[in-house]
Amino acid sequence: MDTLGDVNHRIAPAAPAPLHQFSVPLSATRRGARLARLLAAEQLHGWGLPLDPARLIVAELAANAALHGRVPGRSFRLALSVTATGTLRIEVADIRGDDLPAPARVTAEAPAESGYGLLLVEELADRWGVRCGPVPCKTVWAELDFAPRR
Repeated sequence: MDTLGDVNHRIAPAAPAPLHQFSVPLSATRRGARLARLLAAEQLHGWGLPLDPARLIVAELAANAALHGRVPGRSFRLALSVTATGTLRIEVADIRGDDLPAPARVTAEAPAESGYGLLLVEELADRWGVRCGPVPCKTVWAELDFAPRR
């Protein structure tokens, strides 16, 4: 039986060479997640890209890494890249490859108090998924398509 990571790995297209790249390790804490959002906003501003919805996606993925991907003494990594074709790729990698994310399912029953972050990512991103490895890591990624600059 295929996992979500297996399926996403097979269908993820080969990425074109990035026009811009940014990567930083951050502490797997609430403070690290907040810093990820602030650094992403600064980077996007410097690249002349709109802050939202990318800033919201970074906030969600970083918060998940700090909450669910945390291993004491280990960090998570935020990476941003922009291609010449106008695609922004957001990646958040953590050390908990054994704990793959699954989007919440909205039901008519009593709503859950949390767990809606990946539904937000799914709505805002043009594509998203999970890449497993190298062991023991996983990377949750999301892509946004922007019109290329002329």
